[in-house]
Amino acid sequence: MDQGFHRYNNHNVRRDGGNLRYGGAPDRHGGDLRYGNAPTRYQKKPRGVTMRVPTFTALIVILLIVGLVVGLLLPSPFRFGGSKTDEPPENSNGNQNVTPGENTDPDPDEEDPLTIAVRQFVSTMTLREKICQMLIVDPDTITGVSGTTIAGAVTKAAIEKYPVGGLVLFGPNIQNVTQIQAFTSVVQTYSSIPLFISVDEEGGRVARLKTAFGAHSISAMLSYQNGGEQTAFNNAKTLAETLVKYGFNVDFAPVADVWSNPNNTVIGDRAYSTDFDLAARLVESAVKGFHEGGVACTLKHFPGHGDTREDSHYGSAYVYKTLAELRANEFKPFISGIGAGVDMVMLGHLIVPDVDDLPATLSKKIVTDILRDELGFNGIIITDALAMVGITAGYGPGDIAVMAVLAGVDILLQPTDVDTTILALTMAVQSGEIPASRIDESVARIIRLKVELGLMRL
Repeated sequence: MDQGFHRYNNHNVRRDGGNLRYGGAPDRHGGDLRYGNAPTRYQKKPRGVTMRVPTFTALIVILLIVGLVVGLLLPSPFRFGGSKTDEPPENSNGNQNVTPGENTDPDPDEEDPLTIAVRQFVSTMTLREKICQMLIVDPDTITGVSGTTIAGAVTKAAIEKYPVGGLVLFGPNIQNVTQIQAFTSVVQTYSSIPLFISVDEEGGRVARLKTAFGAHSISAMLSYQNGGEQTAFNNAKTLAETLVKYGFNVDFAPVADVWSNPNNTVIGDRAYSTDFDLAARLVESAVKGFHEGGVACTLKHFPGHGDTREDSHYGSAYVYKTLAELRANEFKPFISGIGAGVDMVMLGHLIVPDVDDLPATLSKKIVTDILRDELGFNGIIITDALAMVGITAGYGPGDIAVMAVLAGVDILLQPTDVDTTILALTMAVQSGEIPASRIDESVARIIRLKVELGLMRL
């Protein structure tokens, strides 16, 4: 990619006359009428009949007819003969005693109290606080300490400087039961807004706690594909309960990718099945199991990493399927997981040429038009790790941050340069390139989930 395109990288930011300036943003691709047909009424003159009516009699008859017509047109209390006037009219639901003009039907647009409270809370935050909430980082990145295992003074200072939304821990950060419980409990006390403390604990070969000290014995998910939905539920519940015990509240699992390409090694036995329909049922049960166990969970890696030849950790990965094929296959486990109430969906750094030339992480067509609007996902959309070559090979940290947020991403996972990321997003908001409301939407989703997890009260 042309290096001049990296508008937000530190080496391309200059300060002219005290104002931060950068180049322009890249082009982004990215009542019916109602009327009544009242029948026409005709009065045919009888044929062959001649009537002679005295003038006075005719006048009386006319007055009686006019009076009858007027009576029928008046409201019921004034009609001739009267009707029940001591009972209020029923509304459309058969309810009486309705105040005139009062709508007793529930308002579908009425906001719930939590939505109002979250919005009020977000309105009190500074722009920097909001942007930092949109970051989940590994502790090493903000402390400058390789293999951070102690939540001491250095970690405290780092959290105060960067009030991030959460931490993600890896093998070097996890030693044993005592150490990890102490770390997660103490680090929470350093943050004014409780942290998401997250980990990749899928079972099998991607299981940080299991690898570190045998916290559980859950194997790779593919080995359970014939065990049915109950097994998927039980495994997820076990993983969740294990994480809660050690201070975690978010699991980057379950894998919703389907291992449909035998040559794909990045997913392989991490998938729940090689069959799309079976995977959809198992993933749905897993989401319910994670929730039963008490943690937020994450479907990954949208729009589906199971059929790629490449591994996005080491380079660009392509999904050579049409959008129609993705809808008929890859999307199924994501749709079922969303229906089960999953909390987050993680994007893969995957390029789908039939949809967009940009990686999914940066594509508004994939993030907003498909995942948010078409599939109806209203939770948190998070990137895969931003240190992966599948995204860093073509874009700098500032560009990634701005383009991802514009695409509709809520949380940036492991940005390689936290300062550049924060600066780029701040500049983009202040210049109007990113509307302030776009930031507020993401932060509201983050705060809402923290409240729903019981991490904080409003």
